[in-house]
Amino acid sequence: MKESESVKMNELLKLVAPGAPFRDGLENVLRAKTGALLVVGYSPEVMEVVDGGFSINCDFSPNYLYELAKMDGAIILSEDLKRILYANTQLIPDSAISSSETGIRHRTAERVAKQTGKLVVSISQRRNIITLYLGNLRYTLKEIGVILTKANQAIQTLERYKAVLTQALTNLTASEFEELVTLTEVVGVIRRVEMVLRIKTEIQRYISELGNEGRLISMQMEELVGNTEREVLLLLKDYTAQPGDEKAREILASLRRSTDDELLDAAHIVRLLGYPASTSPADEMLTPRGYRVLSKIPRLPNVIVNNLTEHFGRLGQVVKAELEELDEVDGIGGARARTIKEGLRRLQDQVFIDRQV
Repeated sequence: MKESESVKMNELLKLVAPGAPFRDGLENVLRAKTGALLVVGYSPEVMEVVDGGFSINCDFSPNYLYELAKMDGAIILSEDLKRILYANTQLIPDSAISSSETGIRHRTAERVAKQTGKLVVSISQRRNIITLYLGNLRYTLKEIGVILTKANQAIQTLERYKAVLTQALTNLTASEFEELVTLTEVVGVIRRVEMVLRIKTEIQRYISELGNEGRLISMQMEELVGNTEREVLLLLKDYTAQPGDEKAREILASLRRSTDDELLDAAHIVRLLGYPASTSPADEMLTPRGYRVLSKIPRLPNVIVNNLTEHFGRLGQVVKAELEELDEVDGIGGARARTIKEGLRRLQDQVFIDRQV
């Protein structure tokens, strides 16, 4: 699923999350086994497919929705889900619109969603399921227990991937201090970061669907992911052929749009970083600018990190610099110069201890 579609789906699932009045109404209809067809939002596009029915224009309540669903027609709700506008209407979408559904209610729902761009909910009378349609998106709501199980499995997967990523970042930092970084190592770390972020996106969808039940999962996810996205931006700033914040964000966005096959293709990531397609990742040695490592020094402002990288050009020069040379950088006095030297020394000692060969 594309990132834009994933964002839409998360917003969609929040509307029908457990605890929301709309979800209570859907559950009432589901338990009654009456079935229903609901359109969220009223617009000229919706008016084109609506025929008959009668105006309700009352405040929304789960019980009202349940009672009105006993009739055969569709129900039209306001965009904010606060009012029930029409009931017992017939929906007549363009039959030329393609639909993969077989049942009449679900086929109508899919076509109306594609034609109007509005959220359409179909509740199956016989199959006892709730299906959401929005444009070309289709999603079937699952039972809370099933979602919790999948969310917990995803959290366990995230733990494993994050542990591998943490070690890869530690090994990369050690290589940076030794000035032995290869393009292969950088590509591998970038790939692992993106995999962690993709698992996070999947878990966010579960959290949205769980509603109030997803708080613990959300806390676990945030603790595991931490500042991973910020770290990858700093990593990209260190190694992109064309430096700069904007370029790093552009590459990160391109990574998010990449397919799974493209992510596994080292040449694809090399091209995104701005290096020639003919570059051999295993042989190409890279020099870090130092943004990521310098940002790990406690209480060192971003403006000072930028000043250091601009002044020295690469991390190795900062590491080798004497106190007097550091003191010459704008914004750095004697005390801060000593803090930088001590911070780099401690970080270097720690990563050499933690590194796995």
